[in-house]
Amino acid sequence: MSRIGKAPITVPAGVEVRISGASITVKGTKGELTRELPDAITVRQEGEELIVERVNDERRSRALHGLIRSLVANMVTGVSDGFRKDLDIVGVGYRAAVKGSNELELSLGFSHPVLVTAPAGIQFNVPAPTRIEVLGIDKQLVGQVAADIRAWRKPEPYKGKGIRYTDERVRRKAGKAGK
Repeated sequence: MSRIGKAPITVPAGVEVRISGASITVKGTKGELTRELPDAITVRQEGEELIVERVNDERRSRALHGLIRSLVANMVTGVSDGFRKDLDIVGVGYRAAVKGSNELELSLGFSHPVLVTAPAGIQFNVPAPTRIEVLGIDKQLVGQVAADIRAWRKPEPYKGKGIRYTDERVRRKAGKAGK
């Protein structure tokens, strides 16, 4: 039995869960998320807990059990608390600014500014010119948008310049020795 899959999911107050057939919808204060469930997995609600079960003991069912439980738990967390990824910009002249309601303008040493448009459900916040916050209710989408922003200028190992996650460590190299 999957250790992750057999753990129940606690539904906090203010979160509404609807299970209809092979679909689960979670609605909370921050928004609403829907996910289609595979045939091998079922979800049932007992009071304030969600139980994820597999229909049979086939290999595919075992493989999906923990995954679906984690995805449903992330949906519950997302609609109640939301998710956030913090990015730091390191480099002389590198900076970010919010442009409009859903655009981010990055100055990263190119001949032109880079414009990043937020997909539906994602919000940008720039508390300082060298710090970006990506906010949303869908964990996968928040992580993907943060990774796309980081991909514009990954941290390089010699000077450490680029866009990095706040908790990321960049291993520095010595460079040329010189005589």
